[in-house]
Amino acid sequence: MVVVTELDRILAADYLDDLQARSLEEVRAMRTECQEVEVGLSYLRRLAQARLDIIGSEITRRTGGGDPHDLSELIGRLPEILSDRVRSPGVGRLPQQMAPNISEFDLSAQVDAIVDIDRLSSLPDLDDAEVHALRDDLDRFEQEVSARRRDLHQRIDALQAEITRRYRTGEASVETLLK
Repeated sequence: MVVVTELDRILAADYLDDLQARSLEEVRAMRTECQEVEVGLSYLRRLAQARLDIIGSEITRRTGGGDPHDLSELIGRLPEILSDRVRSPGVGRLPQQMAPNISEFDLSAQVDAIVDIDRLSSLPDLDDAEVHALRDDLDRFEQEVSARRRDLHQRIDALQAEITRRYRTGEASVETLLK
């Protein structure tokens, strides 16, 4: 998969080697590359979180005595379940792009491998243990994606710090932005 290959290369130990010896254009290109991959990971994480929210709501509904076979109640709550809210604590980052440069299919296939839309729509047919297992699998996946995003953010921060250092020391000037 495209994202994994690019991400593995970017997160390799040698990706930031000789950063100070690289041209400013190359450092900027690396930062842009990292930001583009980060958008893909953010999208992937949001897909997983949306499905986690749906499954979590179903678990809560069942725990509260709701009929496990009543799909209409779950569907009726989807706007509330999927409303824009922060799922995890911490400071977010404003995305540089609103959509990933790679196809949605490539990204959603990773989440679909755990629980696709058909499986979500069949939640009423699953017993409690199966629903909990889906949640646990998705939760592990979301945590893995989040950890890789944090690693990627460290790369972006290091690249930005190098660009900033060059401007502070005079190695780069604002005039180079205009060229």
